[in-house]
Amino acid sequence: MKYCRPRLQFRGGWLLAILTLISATPVLAETANFGTLNLSPGFEAKQGIVPGYTGGSYSLSVISNRDRNQNICIGFADPTPDHIMILDKDFSQLKILIDSGKYDTTLLIQGPDKTTIRCGDDTGKNKDASIDDRNWKKGTYRIWVGAFDANVKRNYTLTVQQP
Repeated sequence: MKYCRPRLQFRGGWLLAILTLISATPVLAETANFGTLNLSPGFEAKQGIVPGYTGGSYSLSVISNRDRNQNICIGFADPTPDHIMILDKDFSQLKILIDSGKYDTTLLIQGPDKTTIRCGDDTGKNKDASIDDRNWKKGTYRIWVGAFDANVKRNYTLTVQQP
């Protein structure tokens, strides 16, 4: 008895098969180490406060060396963002502050378009990072809170304020 192997033919239908497979795959939700902030204009102060801790050996400069204002992006964190911030509408100005008890923290925020980057380091005489900036567009922001040195664990509170 002769064994016949079936022949697969993909003339013209192979692209449709691939597209069908891709469209049937569920979209993965953005995940973060410490959760998501959902903010609308006029949000209550407590809605903009979340805890977390630094740690990791992933250099934030891999995401970007400099931000949109030419601030240097430094620090070490986990490759997964620490927080996801979803803005339901545009905000004219936001201030993001880190309070770790005056340890040396850094901050990197990646905008919804993945190319708009905001970075923060020392705030005045304080070693904790902050970003005070204008023109925050509606969408999902990925936030990393880093430490100046790799693998340093520091508890912190992240606060988002709307002036």
